[in-house]
Amino acid sequence: KVQDNEKTIQNIKLKDIMSMTAPYKFKEEPYVEYFTSDNHLKFCLDFLGGEDKIGLFRYTPVIGPDILSGVISNSTSQSVLDFARENLFKPLGINVDKNIVFNNAKEQFAFYESIDMNGWVCDKTNLNTAGWGLTLNPTDMAKIGQLYLNGGVFNCKKIVSTNWIKESTSIHSEFNKLKYGYLWWVLDKDSFAALGDGGNTIYVNKAKNIVISVTALFVQNAKDRIDLIKQYIEPAF
Repeated sequence: KVQDNEKTIQNIKLKDIMSMTAPYKFKEEPYVEYFTSDNHLKFCLDFLGGEDKIGLFRYTPVIGPDILSGVISNSTSQSVLDFARENLFKPLGINVDKNIVFNNAKEQFAFYESIDMNGWVCDKTNLNTAGWGLTLNPTDMAKIGQLYLNGGVFNCKKIVSTNWIKESTSIHSEFNKLKYGYLWWVLDKDSFAALGDGGNTIYVNKAKNIVISVTALFVQNAKDRIDLIKQYIEPAF
């Protein structure tokens, strides 16, 4: 339960955060205040709640998901990076070098423009970000897509629950005909995708047994990579 100082106590659940249906006390995500905050978890919790009803789709990819990082860290007594290394990255053969902390805006923009930095962004409390800030190359991203395509199995080893794969890529919310699962966009009955800044994409099509990953530097108003994939890349297979 989260105390909403404006009105009442709301029973906001993790599934509400993962499906982008949790309410927040802002009209537009306060990016500057978030990025300059030393404690992202406290910042996100302070904005959780408000007057909107639980269940209404509200896409908040930056401010809000860090609450999930806080849950993982508190429940495992590990940093999110260490937990992911042990349970996901190592089995997939993915190397994430270190935590990355921004001391100023210059370092943050250098991160956006880098093509060889390896790590995972965290705040001054060493809490890793959940909706952005993880550096992966196209091969790493494709491995995550392959894990989902195979129902949680990679190199003949079960890494993630098959039930979770199905649950997280099922429709839990919808806005203007756009369908959303748990941090995945559900495109149709056979395909789903993770879509990030600048056009970063992990695309999975179960019917065609295809995984496609796209990486890109951050740009505003990036063109739809799904159109690119469906019109030009997918037909080549």
